[in-house]
Amino acid sequence: MEWEVVIGLETHTQLQTRSKIFSGASTTYGAEPNTQACEVSIALPGVLPVLNREAVKCAIKFGLAVDAEIAPRSVFARKNYFYPDLPKGYQISQYELPVVGKGSLTIQVDGTEKTIRITRAHLEEDAGKSVHDAREGMSGIDLNRAGTPLLEIVTEPDMRSAAEAVAYARKLHELVQWIGICDGNMQEGSFRCDVNVSVRPKGSDKLGTRREIKNLNSFRFMQQAIEYETRWQIETLEDGGTIQQATVLFNPDTGETRSMRSKEEANDYRYFPDPDLLPLEITEADKAAVKAELPELPQAMYARFVSEYQLSAYDAGTLTSSRAIADYFVATVNAFDGEPKMASNWVMGSVAAKLNEEGKDISVSPVSSGQLAGLLKRIADNTISNKIAKEVFDAMWNGEGDADGIIETKGLKQVTDSGAIEAIIDEVVAANAAMVEEFKAGKEKAFNALVGQCMKASRGKANPAQVNEILKRKLS
Repeated sequence: MEWEVVIGLETHTQLQTRSKIFSGASTTYGAEPNTQACEVSIALPGVLPVLNREAVKCAIKFGLAVDAEIAPRSVFARKNYFYPDLPKGYQISQYELPVVGKGSLTIQVDGTEKTIRITRAHLEEDAGKSVHDAREGMSGIDLNRAGTPLLEIVTEPDMRSAAEAVAYARKLHELVQWIGICDGNMQEGSFRCDVNVSVRPKGSDKLGTRREIKNLNSFRFMQQAIEYETRWQIETLEDGGTIQQATVLFNPDTGETRSMRSKEEANDYRYFPDPDLLPLEITEADKAAVKAELPELPQAMYARFVSEYQLSAYDAGTLTSSRAIADYFVATVNAFDGEPKMASNWVMGSVAAKLNEEGKDISVSPVSSGQLAGLLKRIADNTISNKIAKEVFDAMWNGEGDADGIIETKGLKQVTDSGAIEAIIDEVVAANAAMVEEFKAGKEKAFNALVGQCMKASRGKANPAQVNEILKRKLS
């Protein structure tokens, strides 16, 4: 029997606000344990939650970015469960009336586009964190994270492979950083994915029993976890077993999933409206104000790069893979005021290679967009050749100054004087008679070798186009 995997994602996106969702306590990461656990987060008697306006703006930004419905009225509820890192005994979340409704996100897998439907995105507070082995043989609770604002983004079960799930997660990760609502730091838990996996006979429209893989904080682990879970479910069913709905954890050391507990249903949480919070009301004016703050979105910028800058789909896709890269490229093009394709080649080539080599983000590139534009101008006006440009770029990267200063100091200006180039060519031709005869006998490679000798004799400074032209004339 052929099987089909069905996948849906729930992503907990930690919002970039300075204070918690229902209090003024700091959300700064890395503070000493329990120094940011405020009275509201742990629900001391008599305290009342007050909704953080900035968290609401973040939710609206996301809704606009995925072309989703934004509810004019949404309600906060208490989600009741008992766990050591939830001292209140309940989490404030949204259930029946979420702030963001149906939207979508388009992904690409193996050159094929697919639209993933977003069911909802709701605001809620994060719980604390269990810390194991903080002291030998003991576990502790750090409540600093309790009350940190989250936007939980839930999809329809639209994905049919681990590759599609990872593509969606990557696209979402890119988007929430692009619009500035999340720093995307997966190691610190700012972006955590729960993956619902089930299998069914191919061609069936009936969903199988799902198991939820919790708290995946790496795209590589997500791929491995889904592939293992899919194989496990298929093997279980083919061996005559049944799948029990459950919450499972992925162990990256073994590459396996293991059941943690039976999966809860909504009624297990006994949701009811939080009596301490009024319904959230969002007006058209609120949405318009947030929309005015949104940057140009990745898909719109991609289309502009293709139409306005005449870049290939590959180049446009690479340059819009992150906002930092896109901003750097646009700033380079604007300062260069020349051929966008040349800027694209350098950003995706030398700049990207150096950043990868040193493990740096483009936001901290030693060569600024303005400095790169200065280098491109000297290539465009034939002050230096492409080969010399790489030498200049390396010097810029090492902090030796801007392009003009390096070219002047090191005497790297391209030789364009025809007389000087002719003199170099005459010397090379006289010293390589055998190579000249090979060219005249029809061996084109000999000509390229002679060009190479001329460039070597000029220490790379001769204009390559002029060398080719004058050498051909002299050999004809």
